[in-house]
Amino acid sequence: THPRVGQRLELECLTGKEDSGAFWVRQDKGGTLHFIVFISSMSRSTFEGNKRTSTRFEASKDSRFYRLVVNSFMPQDEGNYFCLMNSNQVLYFSPGQPVFFPGQQHLHPTLLRFAKMPSTSCPSTGRPFLFSIPAETSKEKVLNFFCDMFIWVPLAGACVLLLMALAITIILCQQTRRRRCRCKR
Repeated sequence: THPRVGQRLELECLTGKEDSGAFWVRQDKGGTLHFIVFISSMSRSTFEGNKRTSTRFEASKDSRFYRLVVNSFMPQDEGNYFCLMNSNQVLYFSPGQPVFFPGQQHLHPTLLRFAKMPSTSCPSTGRPFLFSIPAETSKEKVLNFFCDMFIWVPLAGACVLLLMALAITIILCQQTRRRRCRCKR
């Protein structure tokens, strides 16, 4: 699409039956991704900065359609717009929708492979999607294993200690109760 300055722009994303909400992001000319909004399956919107409303954008859900509206399109809004979904622990990107002023250079959607995530923000199917997050490398698997061990071993140990303390408490309470019942009448 070729919008004009100040024009209202509407984008739409159709999802499949699994409905866990959708993200809208924009990839600028430099390749950086910018989080715009998350729309939950209950139609609740969360914009950048964990805000419920935005002066620049509107977001809504209607049945299986997630809509993003740019109220007044400006040069800083140019780029490729993507709808993202998280399904079965895989992040899916829709095909990019290029939105530039007439005569501007477009980014091809395949440039998403080289996209840069901004350091300031960390932002969840009907048609097939263009891109998914690659599988873990062997180094990442080893690192994740050690991270899991660092978290789960102390947690399991604490649970065992609590279970032992509960068992000891129950045994002591039963012994105390028996002593009280042995008194002469």
